[in-house]
Amino acid sequence: MKSYISGKWIAAGVSLAISLMALVTFASFNNTTEIKENANQVQHTYQTLNTLTDLYAAMTVAESARRGYIFLGSRQDLERYENAINNIKTKVSLLETQIHNNINQKQRFASFKSLVNQRLTLLEKSIQLYQQDKNALQQQTNITEVSVNLREKIIPLIADIQTEEQSFLNSSLNQSQQSIHLRIIMEILGTILSLVVICSLCFIIERQGVKHEHIKSLEASLAQEKKIGELKVQLFSMISHEFRTPLSVILLSSQLLREILVDLVDKKELKNLDRIQSSAKLMNHLLTDILTLTRAEAGKLDYKPQLINVENFCLNLLEEVQMFSRTNHIINFIKNGQFFRANLDEKLLYSILSNLLLNAIKYSSSGGSISLVLNSQPDATIFQVIDEGIGISPAEQDKIYEPFYRCQNVESIVGTGLGLPVVKKCVERHQGEILVESKVGVGTTFTVKIPIAM
Repeated sequence: MKSYISGKWIAAGVSLAISLMALVTFASFNNTTEIKENANQVQHTYQTLNTLTDLYAAMTVAESARRGYIFLGSRQDLERYENAINNIKTKVSLLETQIHNNINQKQRFASFKSLVNQRLTLLEKSIQLYQQDKNALQQQTNITEVSVNLREKIIPLIADIQTEEQSFLNSSLNQSQQSIHLRIIMEILGTILSLVVICSLCFIIERQGVKHEHIKSLEASLAQEKKIGELKVQLFSMISHEFRTPLSVILLSSQLLREILVDLVDKKELKNLDRIQSSAKLMNHLLTDILTLTRAEAGKLDYKPQLINVENFCLNLLEEVQMFSRTNHIINFIKNGQFFRANLDEKLLYSILSNLLLNAIKYSSSGGSISLVLNSQPDATIFQVIDEGIGISPAEQDKIYEPFYRCQNVESIVGTGLGLPVVKKCVERHQGEILVESKVGVGTTFTVKIPIAM
């Protein structure tokens, strides 16, 4: 009789636990949907902020190219101007669909769009005037002054739009954090209830059944650990992206300050602004490497190949690296072959070559020679980065692709040990291979071979 009563209470406890688990599961499902919605809002706001940054950069390029064309008559500057104008129009249209559906934000955007259109009309008028009369310098000066005034009106609007979007971003991040905390609590509660069910069944079923439930419990724990690991990756990516917003603001602000002060102060006094931009770019590069490595290790590294002109890509990259690193190294570009168009992922290729070139600059003596060699073959595209730096010992060449590993001979040279692991992951995503040939005190050659996609 006592056993029957005990079994009855155990069965009732199991039923109650199962009911509570059902409620927790339902609440967890709703919480998961909320987390996804918040994540989508965060991603959308990041895209809006990036579009604003790209739009301002395109306006700067358009103004610079216009001046270059007017003063030098360069056809290349005219092409840069036309490309920048098309980019501005595209970004304005994209931004109109991205900003939040808020009355104040819509009004700001309407004013911003009107000013941008006025400036585009003014720039086009300047180009047409130059093509009709190359000596109309006073009129060009007047146009430049009006353009500068419009830019001064555009800058506060950009700042206001960014501030509003940042407010939406912070709100979404706070909601996401609260949802994640709630999700963790529910998962812990679900785990506790699962243990209650398992313990209750242990009094009812035979020993073999107990072993079977124990195995199921271990499987549930492994699945739980996997979910927590995925949440860590998600959270780390979100935090890393959060750093990009202040970095973008720092870069944009320093660029604006430089444009304002370039004609007012001595060039030597602008070095601090150059240091700010260089440090912000370096931190942005480091964040990109960390995100790339994190996504690669999680198996979520995007791969979107498209047909690109590899020669032009390399030339643009060399120009950017020299400006970014402010180096006095001699960087040579050598091309071999005839066909320089290939299906490659532009972002991953940028990570590969920029990290290799920055390493070559970092570990070479000042004024040393560095070469970027492009070889076009029928079955593969081959890149080589050659330097005359400190070199890598044979014993360490198998370890350089491990995250955070740094060779013993780097001494006081600042570095993170992330560049080469990122390069390795990006090359593998292209189904390519990377080889290194190095001799201590002589130099290093990295060879990247990417097969032609058939």
